Amino acid sequence: MSTPTPSTSPSAPSRGPAVPPTTAPAAPGGLFVRPAGGDGVVLHAVVEGSGPVVVLSAGLAMAWFDWDPVAEQLAAAGRTVVTFDRPGHGLSGPAVAPATAAGEAHRIAGLLDALEPRVAGAGVGAGAGFGAGAGFGASGAGGPRFGGGRVTVVGHSIAGFHVEAFARLYPERTAAVVLVDASVEEDPRTVLPAALRHGAARALGRAVTAVGLPAALGPAARRAVVRASRVGGGDPAARDLVRRCYRTGRVWRGALWENAGYLDAAAEVLALGETHPLTAPATVLAGHDGTDGRGALRWLDRQAGLADRLGARLDVAEPAGHLVMMDRPHQVARAILDAADPDRRAARAPSGDS
Repeated sequence: MSTPTPSTSPSAPSRGPAVPPTTAPAAPGGLFVRPAGGDGVVLHAVVEGSGPVVVLSAGLAMAWFDWDPVAEQLAAAGRTVVTFDRPGHGLSGPAVAPATAAGEAHRIAGLLDALEPRVAGAGVGAGAGFGAGAGFGASGAGGPRFGGGRVTVVGHSIAGFHVEAFARLYPERTAAVVLVDASVEEDPRTVLPAALRHGAARALGRAVTAVGLPAALGPAARRAVVRASRVGGGDPAARDLVRRCYRTGRVWRGALWENAGYLDAAAEVLALGETHPLTAPATVLAGHDGTDGRGALRWLDRQAGLADRLGARLDVAEPAGHLVMMDRPHQVARAILDAADPDRRAARAPSGDS
């Protein structure tokens, strides 16, 4: 089993204790780890609960705490819940390279490898479930990790690309995959070269940071986006957490850089589908605001197409905006619990009920 590769800075490869990318401590129950074999970025993760493992990955520019209503229900239902921040998101270190779908899949695998000895050794959360009782154990080279403890991976929005890639590249480690109002691109094509797009995103990120926009407008911009992405709700996140994350240029730069590679990640996942079959059960949970507007119905049609491509179960969360985990956390939790449990799944018909 891989162990964390510690460091003295968020992106340096030197050895020593992994330290946070900010001067603030980790979130309650959280810790900072640097997965081995990756790009060296220190990741912030929160682990809670005990039982089969569920990994939750948020959408573009979102943070670990956006899953809190879902994580609470999953932990209460007997799951070990891992929420984490990708590079340039939340409290994790800044991104050092453009994100790719495969790269983020490997990051999830590395994070899980790093968390087992770290959590067990530190004794974080007596019931955290990262010991042998949760099925986490080393195996022979090239064999399944975590013994019988395969994980359910859940991705919202752009993170749907990442968890689909994980399920395709690590079938032996995947119990189920759940895509929550995930990004869909049927025929992704880019006009500008990737180097130009990423360079422009980095330059824009440096510019907005230099003039102080994150500190001045970051929290307000976050709250506005959340309100616009929900059905009649505001931002439930604690204001101090929002300020810690969204007043920093690190998060703005990370979001801009990840967004610059959006179509590349979409094309990459489609290509993976040609060579790496999806063997784990999959669920597509689409958000629908309850209207019969053309845009809303078109989105449902595209989500249905995604489910068809994956051979996945399609559920509809209604009424819900794009931030389904905030509007319908109980339905998201239920879809996750059903995904890896054939008996639970067989007992339900696909629906948008409450």
